[in-house]
Amino acid sequence: MKYTPGGFDRDGSKSMNRIARTVFAPVYPVIAEQIVERCGISRGRCLDLGSGPGSLGIALARTSDLSVTLLDSSPDMLEIAEENIRDAGLSGRVELLPGDVHAIPLPAGSIDLAVSRGSIFFWEDIARAFSEVYRILAPGGKTYIGGGFGTAELRDAVLVAMTKENPDWKDFRDKNLGPENQKRVVGILAELGLPHRVISDDSGFWVMMEKER
Repeated sequence: MKYTPGGFDRDGSKSMNRIARTVFAPVYPVIAEQIVERCGISRGRCLDLGSGPGSLGIALARTSDLSVTLLDSSPDMLEIAEENIRDAGLSGRVELLPGDVHAIPLPAGSIDLAVSRGSIFFWEDIARAFSEVYRILAPGGKTYIGGGFGTAELRDAVLVAMTKENPDWKDFRDKNLGPENQKRVVGILAELGLPHRVISDDSGFWVMMEKER
């Protein structure tokens, strides 16, 4: 898969969609339920950052009353996401938004819940991106941003399947979710002075920010 600042190319988008619909398919509903439970937000407007083929956003729409917007910088990925939304029967609940997390094309205070699984590892400027995410949060709005698999069992199953796809995948996962990268992200958030807490457990590594009411 080839990734550039403009997002994944056509072949990369197709490959990611295939993996999301097979190997990772059991992961998204579990994470979606954890998001709703941990954030306590089940209605309002949700933004899925770096949404890729839309798997997490679609799972959230299915498990809640949220209106979901999928933000991605790749036209090819958004085209695939549109097909997935239609296949899920959610065309009225999930919409597309071309854009970059470093300059989110939404007004301040417009989003109740901002989520992302995996895109943070491709952000060029984490500080700028988190500042943008905080800007668009409504009062009382929250984030659930990071990476993970929901449970230890799902994590182990994905590892087996993905190692067959790509022998180097475990190294990529360990680099992204390892303690050094987690420490780096937490340090950036501390420097920004943004209110947050971190979850680091079998569900993954997740940053939860909340905007004051």
